[in-house]
Amino acid sequence: MKKLLVITLMALLFISACSENTSPADKLMSNPKEVKITSLEDLDAVFTELHYTQEDWEKGDKEVPRLTFEKVNPKWQEISENMPVENKKTIFLRLMLPLVLVSNERILQEREIVKSAKLTSTELIAIGVKYKVVDKGTDSLTKQQQQDLLTRVNTIPPSLALAQAAEESAWGTSRFALEGNAFFGQWDFSGNGIKPKQQRTELGNYGIKRFDSPLASVEGYMLNINSTSAYQSLRDLRAKEVAAGKTYSGTLLAGTLIKYSERGQAYIDGLRHLISYNKLGLTDDTYLSNNKLVHLVY
Repeated sequence: MKKLLVITLMALLFISACSENTSPADKLMSNPKEVKITSLEDLDAVFTELHYTQEDWEKGDKEVPRLTFEKVNPKWQEISENMPVENKKTIFLRLMLPLVLVSNERILQEREIVKSAKLTSTELIAIGVKYKVVDKGTDSLTKQQQQDLLTRVNTIPPSLALAQAAEESAWGTSRFALEGNAFFGQWDFSGNGIKPKQQRTELGNYGIKRFDSPLASVEGYMLNINSTSAYQSLRDLRAKEVAAGKTYSGTLLAGTLIKYSERGQAYIDGLRHLISYNKLGLTDDTYLSNNKLVHLVY
């Protein structure tokens, strides 16, 4: 009986410790409020309730609600074809921006760990493995590896993420976005990706990587940018700006994405035009509100 009491007390202490270590952001993201969406009117009502409308935007309100959605509505292709282009873009951007900000928030939480954790910290090592700085089984990072990790673990400007999502998913209407929450056209050679209808056999058995949710797609895109060798130049430029005490814009970092698409410079020019024409630069200084997470289901 005494032994059982000790075990119970230890368990309670563990739960208490875990609760104390849970960040305010994590608490806001847990146990979301689910809202059923059956029409555009329902979606507008949610935006209005969360003070996330065009009118709020024009007043200079840069607060963005914590909002996620389960998938692209299967009827989105048809619906978007029968509405003004600007309306389609606005809906897409308002749904994607919260995902980008939530993903960046999580990256900043990891960045704080990288800055402050001991080199032997299991949390730090796990982040090092995730960002491909060290291999599994490593028991400690070096100071240099910690610095390399700081170069990788940092945010992506919302304007750039939104422009790439719009470009790669055709504003959420592509087959890949509909079938696999694939908003960024990431390739997958595992055999589990979505096969293009016109696959180029000379490139191997590839597909477009699918994700369990739109949020997972955004997080996968950011991890790809922050860990793959093809985007080292983006990370170097970002680190240079940080070291100089400057902010880095989507327009600036877009210039480093020469390897993201076979279109090369034309792809970069297209992203910069998307950012400029749609005034996406305004999203770079938006921030998340402290509302309880709202999750949209269809």
